[in-house]
Amino acid sequence: MLRFAPKFHEVAKRIVEITEDCIIVAHNAKFDYRILRTEFSRLGYDYQRQSLCTVELSKKLIPNMPSYSLGKLTKSLGIPLSGRHRAEGDAQATVKLLKLLLNKDQDKSILKNHVRLKPKKQVDSKLLNFLETLPQETGVYFFYDKDKNPLYVGKSKNIRKRINQHFTKDNPKSKSIQRLTEDVQFEITGNELIALLKENEYIKTLQPEFNRALTKTQLTHGVYIQKDNEGYLNFKVKPINDKLSALTTFSNLKSAKSFLEQIIDTYQLCLNKTSLGNHQKSCFNYGIKTCRGACLGKEEAEDYNIRAEECIARYSFENKSFLLITKGREPGEKSLVYIKDGNILGFAYFDLNLQIQKLEILNRIITPIQHQRDARHIVQSYMRKYSNRYKLIDL
Repeated sequence: MLRFAPKFHEVAKRIVEITEDCIIVAHNAKFDYRILRTEFSRLGYDYQRQSLCTVELSKKLIPNMPSYSLGKLTKSLGIPLSGRHRAEGDAQATVKLLKLLLNKDQDKSILKNHVRLKPKKQVDSKLLNFLETLPQETGVYFFYDKDKNPLYVGKSKNIRKRINQHFTKDNPKSKSIQRLTEDVQFEITGNELIALLKENEYIKTLQPEFNRALTKTQLTHGVYIQKDNEGYLNFKVKPINDKLSALTTFSNLKSAKSFLEQIIDTYQLCLNKTSLGNHQKSCFNYGIKTCRGACLGKEEAEDYNIRAEECIARYSFENKSFLLITKGREPGEKSLVYIKDGNILGFAYFDLNLQIQKLEILNRIITPIQHQRDARHIVQSYMRKYSNRYKLIDL
């Protein structure tokens, strides 16, 4: 294989060029980096770069694995590996492993320890410099100050466009961000659901200076289910009560009422069995023949509750275990959100060939979610709005 390969001195200059301002990532990085430094030393050149070892990171972020060799580790994590012990195959597998580790690094210790320091620039030159590397894709982004402290975390369907807006607005908050930002980082998520979940976790974990108002998700109302004296299931909008289990939650009263209007129409519910009733003997919808008479006792509670239960089953997570599958970051990849017994355990990316129903692999690759109430709200809101963008796999 090396018979007609170039000698090291023939490619040394190119290696310097393509690794400038970069961090070298390798599985057992000390070995690869030492080889590079040795070869450059023979040419009389002092080659120095930052390095990042995926073996050390794997031991920290995915503990108790039986083996941390690249082949066995990637196999146990469901990462495809072709061309084993060949440069391209090993490099591609290491890239996918690094992406998985970056997802699991919720406190951003990897990014914080290896973020590149840049000299201070004027806002215009900063923006031009940042925009060169920013994608026009969905994901989360991070602003850092000169000491690598997070200033702001956001999400967008178009990262480049959104960051451009940050640097061209002239309100006090934007001006402060412009003045203090010395580095911009991003993570492509492939879809808005994962972007929302990541943004929520990062804001609460990192607590950036300019996200203080968002460290607590502003949930104001929920739809709660209760039986009335006649045995009918009622859907009531109430202020958030952590002691009660809500069918679904909302960030404002208007959205909650809009949801009630939607399910009343879809499931032919009685207005008087919801918060939107007029409390008269017969509801308005009975007069226009879209209510079957539950308000007058003309429809038996048992029959009415069948439709009400269908609605509850559609929107409730209670005691359910399933995978919510959405698009990934690249062709051949999908993302998932893992719900077990009504709790959102985490999210992950996976190769289409991976048998994701295998729970041992699933538990290894997911990035855990700490803030259950907020994550539940994000997932339920997404499912309400975008029923055509995901599929469910029942577990």
